[in-house]
Amino acid sequence: MIDVVVFFFLLGVFARLVKSDLRLPEALYETLSIYLLLAIGLKGGIELSKQPLAALAPQVLACMALGFVIPFVMYPLVRAMRLSGVDAAALVAHYGSVSVVTFAVAQAALAREGLAYESHAALWVAVMEAPGLIAGILLARWSLRDGRTRTNWGGLMHDVLFGKSVLLLMGGLLIGAVAGEAGTAPIKAVFVDPFKGVLALFLLELGLVAGGRLAEVRRFGPAVLVIGLVAPPVLAVAGAATGWALGLSTGGTALLATLAASASYIAAPTAMRIAVPQANAALSITAALGITFPFNIVIGIPLYIQLAHQFGKIGS
Repeated sequence: MIDVVVFFFLLGVFARLVKSDLRLPEALYETLSIYLLLAIGLKGGIELSKQPLAALAPQVLACMALGFVIPFVMYPLVRAMRLSGVDAAALVAHYGSVSVVTFAVAQAALAREGLAYESHAALWVAVMEAPGLIAGILLARWSLRDGRTRTNWGGLMHDVLFGKSVLLLMGGLLIGAVAGEAGTAPIKAVFVDPFKGVLALFLLELGLVAGGRLAEVRRFGPAVLVIGLVAPPVLAVAGAATGWALGLSTGGTALLATLAASASYIAAPTAMRIAVPQANAALSITAALGITFPFNIVIGIPLYIQLAHQFGKIGS
Protein backbone atom coordinates (compact mmCIF):
# COMPACT_ATOMS: atom_id res chain seq x y z
CA MET A 1 0.00 0.00 0.00
CA ILE A 2 1.40 3.39 -1.02
CA ASP A 3 1.76 5.91 1.81
CA VAL A 4 -0.88 8.63 1.67
CA VAL A 5 1.65 11.45 1.19
CA VAL A 6 2.73 9.90 -2.13
CA PHE A 7 -0.79 10.47 -3.50
CA PHE A 8 -0.29 14.20 -3.03
CA PHE A 9 2.82 14.01 -5.21
CA LEU A 10 0.91 12.08 -7.86
CA LEU A 11 -1.87 14.68 -7.72
CA GLY A 12 0.67 17.40 -8.46
CA VAL A 13 2.09 15.44 -11.42
CA PHE A 14 -1.43 14.85 -12.76
CA ALA A 15 -2.31 18.53 -12.39
CA ARG A 16 0.71 19.54 -14.44
CA LEU A 17 0.09 16.92 -17.12
CA VAL A 18 -3.51 18.10 -17.63
CA LYS A 19 -2.29 21.72 -17.65
CA SER A 20 -4.25 22.72 -14.56
CA ASP A 21 -3.73 26.22 -13.17
CA LEU A 22 -2.94 24.74 -9.73
CA ARG A 23 0.05 26.48 -8.18
CA LEU A 24 1.47 26.93 -4.69
CA PRO A 25 2.77 30.42 -3.88
CA GLU A 26 6.58 30.57 -4.03
CA ALA A 27 6.72 31.97 -0.49
CA LEU A 28 4.72 28.98 0.78
CA TYR A 29 7.10 26.55 -0.96
CA GLU A 30 10.08 28.21 0.75
CA THR A 31 8.30 28.15 4.10
CA LEU A 32 7.44 24.47 3.78
CA SER A 33 11.02 23.54 2.86
CA ILE A 34 12.40 25.46 5.86
CA TYR A 35 9.86 23.78 8.13
CA LEU A 36 10.69 20.26 6.92
CA LEU A 37 14.45 20.73 7.26
CA LEU A 38 14.12 22.15 10.77
CA ALA A 39 11.59 19.55 11.88
CA ILE A 40 13.71 16.63 10.67
CA GLY A 41 16.77 18.12 12.35
CA LEU A 42 14.93 18.76 15.61
CA LYS A 43 13.53 15.24 15.84
CA GLY A 44 16.96 13.77 15.18
CA GLY A 45 18.57 16.12 17.70
CA ILE A 46 16.11 15.19 20.45
CA GLU A 47 17.04 11.54 20.06
CA LEU A 48 20.70 12.45 19.73
CA SER A 49 20.55 14.03 23.20
CA LYS A 50 19.83 10.57 24.62
CA GLN A 51 22.92 8.87 23.17
CA PRO A 52 26.72 9.06 23.57
CA LEU A 53 28.18 10.85 20.56
CA ALA A 54 31.33 8.68 20.48
CA ALA A 55 29.23 5.61 19.71
CA LEU A 56 27.90 7.30 16.55
CA ALA A 57 31.34 8.09 15.07
CA PRO A 58 31.52 4.91 12.91
CA GLN A 59 28.11 5.70 11.40
CA VAL A 60 29.05 9.31 10.69
CA LEU A 61 32.33 8.33 9.00
CA ALA A 62 30.69 5.55 6.97
CA CYS A 63 27.91 7.87 5.76
CA MET A 64 30.39 10.56 4.76
CA ALA A 65 32.55 8.02 2.93
CA LEU A 66 29.52 6.60 1.11
CA GLY A 67 28.46 10.03 -0.11
CA PHE A 68 32.00 10.88 -1.22
CA VAL A 69 32.61 7.61 -3.09
CA ILE A 70 29.33 7.47 -5.03
CA PRO A 71 30.26 10.23 -7.54
CA PHE A 72 33.66 8.65 -8.27
CA VAL A 73 32.02 5.28 -8.99
CA MET A 74 29.27 6.79 -11.14
CA TYR A 75 31.46 9.21 -13.10
CA PRO A 76 33.10 6.79 -15.59
CA LEU A 77 29.76 5.06 -16.18
CA VAL A 78 28.03 8.35 -16.91
CA ARG A 79 30.91 9.46 -19.15
CA ALA A 80 30.45 6.24 -21.10
CA MET A 81 27.01 7.58 -22.05
CA ARG A 82 28.76 10.37 -23.97
CA LEU A 83 28.06 13.17 -21.54
CA SER A 84 30.74 15.87 -21.26
CA GLY A 85 33.08 15.83 -18.29
CA VAL A 86 31.49 18.81 -16.55
CA ASP A 87 27.93 17.60 -17.18
CA ALA A 88 28.82 14.15 -15.86
CA ALA A 89 30.53 15.62 -12.78
CA ALA A 90 27.58 17.87 -11.96
CA LEU A 91 25.14 15.00 -12.46
CA VAL A 92 26.97 12.54 -10.20
CA ALA A 93 27.31 15.23 -7.53
CA HIS A 94 23.51 15.28 -7.32
CA TYR A 95 23.52 11.53 -6.67
CA GLY A 96 26.36 11.71 -4.16
CA SER A 97 24.35 14.19 -2.14
CA VAL A 98 20.94 13.30 -0.70
CA SER A 99 17.26 14.25 -0.79
CA VAL A 100 15.85 15.16 2.59
CA VAL A 101 12.26 14.88 1.30
CA THR A 102 12.86 11.34 0.04
CA PHE A 103 14.22 10.58 3.52
CA ALA A 104 11.06 12.02 5.10
CA VAL A 105 8.82 9.91 2.85
CA ALA A 106 10.83 6.82 3.80
CA GLN A 107 10.38 7.66 7.48
CA ALA A 108 6.63 7.93 6.94
CA ALA A 109 6.59 4.57 5.13
CA LEU A 110 8.50 2.88 7.97
CA ALA A 111 6.18 4.39 10.57
CA ARG A 112 3.12 3.13 8.67
CA GLU A 113 4.60 -0.37 8.63
CA GLY A 114 5.52 -0.17 12.31
CA LEU A 115 9.19 -0.75 11.47
CA ALA A 116 11.57 0.84 13.97
CA TYR A 117 14.77 2.62 12.95
CA GLU A 118 17.59 4.50 14.65
CA SER A 119 16.10 7.64 16.16
CA HIS A 120 19.17 9.73 15.28
CA ALA A 121 18.88 8.91 11.55
CA ALA A 122 18.54 12.61 10.68
CA LEU A 123 22.24 12.88 11.51
CA TRP A 124 22.99 10.69 8.49
CA VAL A 125 21.17 13.14 6.22
CA ALA A 126 23.16 16.07 7.55
CA VAL A 127 26.59 14.45 7.15
CA MET A 128 25.85 13.00 3.68
CA GLU A 129 24.80 16.31 2.14
CA ALA A 130 28.22 17.85 1.49
CA PRO A 131 30.73 15.02 0.69
CA GLY A 132 29.06 14.12 -2.61
CA LEU A 133 29.06 17.77 -3.68
CA ILE A 134 32.76 18.09 -2.90
CA ALA A 135 33.50 14.92 -4.87
CA GLY A 136 31.50 16.23 -7.84
CA ILE A 137 33.38 19.52 -7.79
CA LEU A 138 36.73 17.69 -7.71
CA LEU A 139 35.66 15.64 -10.72
CA ALA A 140 34.56 18.79 -12.55
CA ARG A 141 37.88 20.50 -11.82
CA TRP A 142 39.69 17.40 -13.06
CA SER A 143 37.70 17.43 -16.31
CA LEU A 144 38.63 21.11 -16.81
CA ARG A 145 42.30 20.64 -15.95
CA ASP A 146 43.67 23.19 -18.42
CA GLY A 147 44.58 25.79 -15.82
CA ARG A 148 42.03 28.30 -17.02
CA THR A 149 39.29 27.58 -14.50
CA ARG A 150 39.96 28.21 -10.83
CA THR A 151 37.73 27.43 -7.90
CA ASN A 152 37.35 29.67 -4.88
CA TRP A 153 37.35 26.76 -2.45
CA GLY A 154 36.91 28.93 0.62
CA GLY A 155 33.80 30.62 -0.74
CA LEU A 156 32.48 27.40 -2.15
CA MET A 157 32.87 25.47 1.11
CA HIS A 158 31.10 28.31 2.90
CA ASP A 159 28.17 28.07 0.49
CA VAL A 160 28.01 24.27 0.76
CA LEU A 161 28.38 23.96 4.52
CA PHE A 162 26.34 27.04 5.42
CA GLY A 163 23.75 26.81 2.67
CA LYS A 164 20.09 26.63 3.65
CA SER A 165 19.65 22.87 3.73
CA VAL A 166 22.80 21.95 5.69
CA LEU A 167 22.47 24.92 8.05
CA LEU A 168 18.83 24.17 8.92
CA LEU A 169 19.44 20.44 9.35
CA MET A 170 22.52 20.94 11.52
CA GLY A 171 20.87 23.81 13.38
CA GLY A 172 17.82 21.69 14.14
CA LEU A 173 20.02 18.80 15.27
CA LEU A 174 22.00 21.07 17.58
CA ILE A 175 18.89 22.71 19.06
CA GLY A 176 17.23 19.34 19.63
CA ALA A 177 20.40 17.84 21.11
CA VAL A 178 20.95 20.75 23.51
CA ALA A 179 17.31 21.32 24.52
CA GLY A 180 16.39 17.65 24.67
CA GLU A 181 12.87 16.23 24.83
CA ALA A 182 11.80 18.35 27.80
CA GLY A 183 13.14 21.58 26.34
CA THR A 184 11.45 21.10 22.97
CA ALA A 185 8.10 19.99 24.42
CA PRO A 186 6.53 23.49 24.05
CA ILE A 187 7.09 23.43 20.26
CA LYS A 188 6.07 19.80 19.74
CA ALA A 189 2.64 20.86 18.51
CA VAL A 190 4.31 22.90 15.74
CA PHE A 191 7.29 20.79 14.65
CA VAL A 192 6.24 17.20 15.38
CA ASP A 193 2.49 16.68 15.21
CA PRO A 194 1.77 18.48 11.87
CA PHE A 195 4.86 17.07 10.13
CA LYS A 196 3.12 14.60 7.84
CA GLY A 197 0.50 17.13 6.73
CA VAL A 198 3.20 19.66 5.84
CA LEU A 199 5.12 16.93 3.99
CA ALA A 200 1.98 16.17 1.96
CA LEU A 201 1.67 19.82 0.89
CA PHE A 202 5.36 19.97 -0.03
CA LEU A 203 5.01 16.82 -2.13
CA LEU A 204 2.05 18.37 -3.94
CA GLU A 205 4.33 21.21 -5.04
CA LEU A 206 7.14 18.82 -5.97
CA GLY A 207 4.63 16.86 -8.06
CA LEU A 208 3.87 20.03 -9.99
CA VAL A 209 7.59 20.68 -10.52
CA ALA A 210 8.42 17.09 -11.47
CA GLY A 211 5.46 16.93 -13.83
CA GLY A 212 6.84 19.95 -15.66
CA ARG A 213 10.21 18.19 -16.03
CA LEU A 214 8.84 15.06 -17.70
CA ALA A 215 8.77 16.72 -21.12
CA GLU A 216 12.49 17.42 -20.87
CA VAL A 217 13.36 13.72 -20.70
CA ARG A 218 12.88 13.48 -24.47
CA ARG A 219 15.17 16.47 -24.94
CA PHE A 220 18.13 14.80 -23.21
CA GLY A 221 17.60 11.35 -24.70
CA PRO A 222 17.71 7.87 -23.20
CA ALA A 223 20.91 8.46 -21.18
CA VAL A 224 19.19 10.60 -18.57
CA LEU A 225 16.33 8.09 -18.32
CA VAL A 226 18.73 5.19 -17.78
CA ILE A 227 20.68 7.09 -15.12
CA GLY A 228 17.56 8.28 -13.33
CA LEU A 229 16.00 4.80 -13.15
CA VAL A 230 18.98 2.43 -12.88
CA ALA A 231 21.24 4.36 -10.49
CA PRO A 232 18.81 4.43 -7.50
CA PRO A 233 18.35 0.66 -6.99
CA VAL A 234 22.06 -0.01 -7.56
CA LEU A 235 23.07 2.68 -5.08
CA ALA A 236 20.42 1.40 -2.65
CA VAL A 237 22.25 -1.94 -2.52
CA ALA A 238 25.45 -0.10 -1.57
CA GLY A 239 23.57 1.83 1.12
CA ALA A 240 21.90 -1.30 2.48
CA ALA A 241 25.23 -3.14 2.56
CA THR A 242 26.75 -0.25 4.50
CA GLY A 243 23.85 -0.28 6.95
CA TRP A 244 24.19 -4.03 7.41
CA ALA A 245 27.96 -3.73 7.99
CA LEU A 246 27.30 -1.05 10.62
CA GLY A 247 24.82 -3.32 12.39
CA LEU A 248 21.86 -1.00 11.84
CA SER A 249 18.29 -2.13 12.40
CA THR A 250 16.18 -3.21 9.43
CA GLY A 251 14.49 0.20 9.41
CA GLY A 252 17.82 1.99 9.67
CA THR A 253 19.25 -0.08 6.84
CA ALA A 254 16.21 0.84 4.70
CA LEU A 255 16.74 4.53 5.46
CA LEU A 256 20.43 4.40 4.58
CA ALA A 257 19.59 2.53 1.36
CA THR A 258 17.05 5.25 0.56
CA LEU A 259 19.57 8.02 1.20
CA ALA A 260 22.16 6.33 -1.02
CA ALA A 261 19.54 5.94 -3.76
CA SER A 262 18.30 9.53 -3.54
CA ALA A 263 19.51 12.56 -5.48
CA SER A 264 19.71 16.13 -4.23
CA TYR A 265 17.66 18.79 -6.00
CA ILE A 266 18.02 21.59 -3.43
CA ALA A 267 21.64 21.84 -2.27
CA ALA A 268 23.31 20.27 -5.31
CA PRO A 269 21.93 22.60 -8.03
CA THR A 270 23.02 25.63 -6.01
CA ALA A 271 26.52 24.27 -5.35
CA MET A 272 27.03 23.19 -8.97
CA ARG A 273 25.82 26.50 -10.31
CA ILE A 274 28.49 28.24 -8.24
CA ALA A 275 31.32 25.76 -8.80
CA VAL A 276 30.61 24.49 -12.32
CA PRO A 277 28.69 27.16 -14.24
CA GLN A 278 29.66 25.43 -17.50
CA ALA A 279 27.52 22.37 -16.67
CA ASN A 280 24.01 21.92 -18.02
CA ALA A 281 21.94 22.45 -14.87
CA ALA A 282 18.70 21.37 -16.58
CA LEU A 283 20.16 17.92 -17.29
CA SER A 284 20.98 17.23 -13.63
CA ILE A 285 17.72 18.56 -12.20
CA THR A 286 15.69 16.62 -14.78
CA ALA A 287 17.40 13.37 -13.76
CA ALA A 288 17.25 14.08 -10.02
CA LEU A 289 13.80 15.61 -9.68
CA GLY A 290 12.01 14.57 -12.86
CA ILE A 291 12.99 10.89 -12.84
CA THR A 292 14.76 9.65 -9.70
CA PHE A 293 12.58 11.41 -7.13
CA PRO A 294 9.26 10.07 -8.50
CA PHE A 295 10.77 6.60 -8.94
CA ASN A 296 12.02 6.54 -5.36
CA ILE A 297 8.87 7.67 -3.59
CA VAL A 298 6.45 5.59 -5.66
CA ILE A 299 8.43 2.41 -6.38
CA GLY A 300 11.87 2.63 -4.80
CA ILE A 301 11.17 3.03 -1.08
CA PRO A 302 9.02 -0.13 -0.82
CA LEU A 303 11.78 -1.99 -2.67
CA TYR A 304 14.46 -0.64 -0.34
CA ILE A 305 12.47 -1.74 2.70
CA GLN A 306 12.30 -5.26 1.26
CA LEU A 307 16.01 -5.06 0.47
CA ALA A 308 16.71 -4.20 4.10
CA HIS A 309 14.68 -7.21 5.19
CA GLN A 310 16.81 -9.41 2.94
CA PHE A 311 20.04 -8.02 4.38
CA GLY A 312 18.60 -8.59 7.86
CA LYS A 313 18.38 -12.31 7.10
CA ILE A 314 22.13 -12.55 6.35
CA GLY A 315 23.84 -14.33 9.17
CA SER A 316 20.58 -14.89 11.06
